[in-house]
Amino acid sequence: MSAGTTIRRIWPPPPSGPLDDAELTRLYGRADHPHLRVNFVTSPDGAVSLDGYSAGLSGVPDKRVFGLLRMLCDGLVVAAGTLRHEGYRAVRLGGPRRDWRRAHGLAEYPTLVVVSRSLALDPAQAALADAPVRPVVLTTEAATPPAGLTDVVDLVRSGGDAVDLAAGLAELRHRGLGELLCEGGPQLFGALTAADLVDELCLTVSPLLAGAGPGRITTGDPSAPRPLELRHVLAADDGVLMLRYVRAGGSAPDPAG
Repeated sequence: MSAGTTIRRIWPPPPSGPLDDAELTRLYGRADHPHLRVNFVTSPDGAVSLDGYSAGLSGVPDKRVFGLLRMLCDGLVVAAGTLRHEGYRAVRLGGPRRDWRRAHGLAEYPTLVVVSRSLALDPAQAALADAPVRPVVLTTEAATPPAGLTDVVDLVRSGGDAVDLAAGLAELRHRGLGELLCEGGPQLFGALTAADLVDELCLTVSPLLAGAGPGRITTGDPSAPRPLELRHVLAADDGVLMLRYVRAGGSAPDPAG
């Protein structure tokens, strides 16, 4: 592996040597029941972005795990604002990862799921128009789609003034999308936490201080604390830490048994 890409498990003991992609895949795994995993990157002082974008906090190790988590999921959930701001492209995977999915009985690509209260979406955006699998948009009963949107996406309506996330996720699971990966943004993460829908948090900590200004990885109305259990800590040779937490008392993929 090239500099900056080596990842080791430092907890639980005993610490491991460098992990290849197969070992990382086993560490994160897939649940055998409906499961929502959230993936974020942050700085030690709690920033969600650097210069306005999450990419400023990311690096080679984080992107490596990011890609593996996408490989493992059935549906990739993202808020419409994050889709627009971060400039999402069509969710595609390289040949080896598509081979892995086929070998494990999964669709060749995960389904993109966009959460949008207002349906302020551009049907020509590459993430929608060029998607290898028809995306799904979770929205409200009253939202009016712009011209051309329903040509490229399926709408799932739940909720009046706001998207009913519990009902929306239940419909996704009815469609066979049991393993869900949420990539944000902070407002969606806060709403999922408030609705007690988060089963797992994968958090990458980038070794820099962002300083004052950027928001946190979660925002929205206050909600009850949700206890978590630490499953593993990975460290890259550039100082990046990757933490995996699961719902306290819940069940999640656990290769350590």
